[in-house]
Order: sequence, then structure tokens, then C-alpha cells
Amino acid sequence: MCGIVGYLGPRDAWSTVLDALRRLEYRGYDSSGIAVLTPGGRLEVHKSAGKVRELTAPGGRPGPKGHLGLGHTRWATHGRPTDANAHPHTDCKGRVAVVHNGIVENYLQLRERLQTGGHAFTSETDSEVIAHLIEEGLEGGLGFEGAFLSMKEHLLGSQAIVAAMEGAQEKTLMAARLGHAGGIVLSHRPGEAAVSSDLAALLPLANSVTFLEDGETAVVREEGIKYLGQDHQDVLKTPQPVPQGTTWAEKGGYRHFMLKEIMEQPQAVAGALRDRVDFQRGEVTLDALPLTDAEVRDIRRVVLVGCGTSLYAAMVGRHYMEELAGVNAEVDSASEYRYRNIHVDRRTLVVSIGQSGETADTLAAMAAVRGKGGRLVTICNAEGSQATRLAEGTLYMRAGPEIGVASTKTFIASLTVLALLAIHLGRVRGALSPEDSRRLLEEMARLPNQLGGILAGREAYGALARRYHRFDDFLYMGRGITHPIALEGALKLKEIGYIHAEGYPAGEMKHGPIALIDPRMPVVAVAPQGSLHGKMANNVKEVKARDGSVIAVVSQGDRELASQVDEVIEIPACHEMFTPMLAVAPLQLLAYYIAVRRGCDVDQPRNLAKSVTVE
Repeated sequence: MCGIVGYLGPRDAWSTVLDALRRLEYRGYDSSGIAVLTPGGRLEVHKSAGKVRELTAPGGRPGPKGHLGLGHTRWATHGRPTDANAHPHTDCKGRVAVVHNGIVENYLQLRERLQTGGHAFTSETDSEVIAHLIEEGLEGGLGFEGAFLSMKEHLLGSQAIVAAMEGAQEKTLMAARLGHAGGIVLSHRPGEAAVSSDLAALLPLANSVTFLEDGETAVVREEGIKYLGQDHQDVLKTPQPVPQGTTWAEKGGYRHFMLKEIMEQPQAVAGALRDRVDFQRGEVTLDALPLTDAEVRDIRRVVLVGCGTSLYAAMVGRHYMEELAGVNAEVDSASEYRYRNIHVDRRTLVVSIGQSGETADTLAAMAAVRGKGGRLVTICNAEGSQATRLAEGTLYMRAGPEIGVASTKTFIASLTVLALLAIHLGRVRGALSPEDSRRLLEEMARLPNQLGGILAGREAYGALARRYHRFDDFLYMGRGITHPIALEGALKLKEIGYIHAEGYPAGEMKHGPIALIDPRMPVVAVAPQGSLHGKMANNVKEVKARDGSVIAVVSQGDRELASQVDEVIEIPACHEMFTPMLAVAPLQLLAYYIAVRRGCDVDQPRNLAKSVTVE
């Protein structure tokens, strides 16, 4: 969710970068900053917690003069939103300024090594290690370009990075993209160049643009942009014209908002993690949680409620609460829960989940909980919504605006917040050790990059859709923590493809649904590695024995199961608790491409609304 801007050209860099940052404010942020290379060759940095409008030079004076600048709007991940933690970050001597999106997965090891080598850190962020790594290269005799390329080799995880260096002759911006999460777009016309994480920031400056791919670097100078591949060899890129009008910019070049929002899921996970995780201590901080540690330890039951996609998120959340928090958990559809004679008290924590915070059934369920005296927290994406006013505390998804009616990135943001809540409860209740928590959080830090890798192969789903878009019925199955993902995959196909699809726990197949299996009923099996993988493999064999066609979501390297099915979708291996976050993206893409093939209105499916505000 962070925003990056860089500019080099004849305009005043301060005002140009400031205007571009304002165009990125819709993404949400908690701090911002700008660095400008002054005519004397010195980098002058101004940054502040809060809004861009608060970003001024000392005493309210105009910003520093110069023709090269870079800026950033930040959502905190490592370190709270403070002036010191805002970007740009600099090295020990202030020679290098860096702005960064992403999570440096190995930042603790890098920071310890750099500190041992004499580097002094001034922030709590992972981003600052990048500036010191470039400084290390400069001290080793490399030039700016060489030091920047050397820095890239040390980082793990998905990153988008832009850097500048002081020196009257050093009018260069370096930009790089590592991994699949987070993008870099560049524009250039004679004597002027700009770079950003978002096309919207470049619209007044750009007639045509180029995009960096994984591992690529851009060397930006007034005379032009040089592109380097992963092997540091020159790469030829053809600029793409910027279509007229704002709709294309809002969709980020994608055909539909839904696809754009599917592709934004790595950022959604990172956004949900920001400022809530201390990776070093293995701790989760949820300031909005209205329970003291003593009250958390006194909780005897967690009830999770939601509707539609949010209900399936709640079902995953039940596994998190039982496995990680060590507490009894229940799930209920909010539309049914509101009509039951519920029994809750101050030792019952009710968690409602909803994208808009305005779903009538969920609000009614929340009101019933308040009337009975239960503790009430909501997980929501919309600030100021009715749900946030009813709840004692709100854990925001921070997924950014979701325009497509079928929820995608808010689902994965919900799962991320639920996992954080469970880890926090587990630590306080003694169900998780500090080491357990640290290991889980380190696994979560890898999710954005793993998701990005899955989404980078989205074109394969177009071919899959060609083979399966004419079928009128689908059966989805999963077991344990993947059962809700089977339900969600079926829901997506129903919502946007208008295809009859059912999700089932695979263990229930023999109790009726197996009668439906024939060559005209494709079965989607959500079967990554996990504690129930062997049982899931047996269920797949039962389908194949009855001439069913199986599309299987499996962990990378699972050759045995892959050899038994008709179509294989691989996801990275990860901790079993987080397989839902990786397994859902392929099912979203499958539904999307099938719906497009069938000519459906993907963003506004018939009979559906984004927020169901009536019964």
C-alpha cells in the first residue's frame, strides 16, 4: 500500500514529487517524506508522520530547490509511524537516500551484520538496511550503480526500491523490482524522467510508460533510461502509450477491477501486517483490541460471524483460534445467528467480519451480541462504517478500496488479520511460545512474495478456462483448513461465472455427493501438503475411479498426487495454517478467466451488490 515517486528533469523536484504523492493518498498511509538533490550536490531530506499536507520544510519555508527528488508515502510494517521511521532513509553519512516498498525478510540478519561492521541505524525499519548496503558497496570502491546492483544480491523477499546519491554530478535515480509483489513504472521524455509504484502518480508527466519485471533495474538519467536484467545485462524495453481517460489508470491497466484487486493481494497481506508485528520479538500488537491481557486469559470461547466470503474467512479463523490461540471456537452465518437465542457473556469474544461494515445481517448479529453482554470486535475494511461504531474495537483490513463486487483482496486481508489475532491471543494465553510465534510471523512475512509468484503465472489460467468454461456444474472439495477455501472457490465461480458450483468437505463425499461424479462434473480438489493430505489424496482417487475430471491445487513438488489428476495447479509449500492464503488465489483466477470466457460482467455480476444493506 506504500507509494513511491522519483523525478529527474527541469521542473522543481520538490513540488513535482509533492504533487505526485498527493495523487497517491487514496492508497492510505501514515507518514511521508521527500529527498531533493540541491544544486550544491547535497541531499536534503524532509519527512514526517502524518499526512502529506504536513510535509513542509522547517519553519514552513518552501521545500529545497533542485531538479532530482524522490518521495514516499508509508504504511508502517517494521516500526511505528514516526518521523524517524518515515522514508526516505539514508546511510550513515547521508550520502544515499532510499525509498522502499516491501518486506526485507532477512533484515534482522542484515542489520546485525551491518551494525557489527560499524553502521549506525536511526530507525526501526527494515528499509534502512538498504541504504547501508549501498553505503557498504560505495566504501568497497563501487560506483553508485555498482553499489546499488550489489545491494540487490543481499535481499530476500519482494521489494520495490528507488535510490538517489549526493554529488553535483550524480544526477541519477536507481530503481529496482525484486520478486512479484509491488511494481515499478517509469516514464521518460526528452530531458525528463519519472518513476513510481503507481501509474496514477505519473499521469501528468507521462505520455508512455515502461514497467520493471522481477529482478530488473532501471538507471534513470536525463538523457534516458537504461534497463538491466537479472544478470545485469542490458534489456530493451518498448514504452507503452498511456490510454486517455482516468478509467485505465484506476484499473491500473487491467481489464477489470476484480483482476486488479486479485493482483493487489500481496500488498493486502503486507498492509494487514503493517505496524502490528515485531518480527524480532515474535510479538503482535493490536492496539484496537479492547481486552486487557487478564481479560484475554479469561476468554473461554470465540465466536466468529460473517456472510458470504466473510463467513468462509470466519471458518478459517476458527482453525486459527483452536490451533494457535488454544481456545474453543465456533462459526455462524450472521444471517442465522441474529435469529438464534444466543448465549454469550463477558468471557465470550465475538468477532464479526465484513468488508463494508454495513451488511445488515452482520450488524443485526453484532447488535444481538451487545444486547447479551458479549465482548465484540469487528474486522472491517471501511473506516467509520456502522460495524466499527457497534464494536468495542476494530481491526482494520487495510486492503484499500475494493471496487469489484466479488470480494478477493479483502478475503485474504481478513485471513491475515485473523491469524494475527490468533497469534496474539495464543501468546497471551500461553498457547504459543515466543519461538512458536516468531516462526509463524516469519512464515507470514514470506506470504506477499509467495502470493506474487502465484499471481505472476496468471496467464496459465486463461488456458485452463478454455478447457473448462463450457461446463455447467463444478464440485469443489477440501479438508480441514482448506474446506473453507473449497467453499470460497465455488462461491467465486457462482458469483461471476453464473455456474452451479458446490463446495464440500471431502470426507462428506461418500455420504451423498459422490453420486454426482461423472465426466461432465469437474472436481476442484484443494489438496496442498498438510496433516490431512493423505486422506485428501484418497478422496481424489475415489473421484478418478468414477471417471471424474480433477483439477488439483497441490504443493510444489507433490509429484505423486499430480500424477493422478487431470490438471495441476502448484502453490509454494508453507506452514499448514497459511495454505488458505496461497490456495485461494488460483481459485479466484480460475473463476475470473472462466467468467471472462463466458462473457459475464465480472465487476458487476447480475443480482449482486457490493454491500448487502437489507435482509
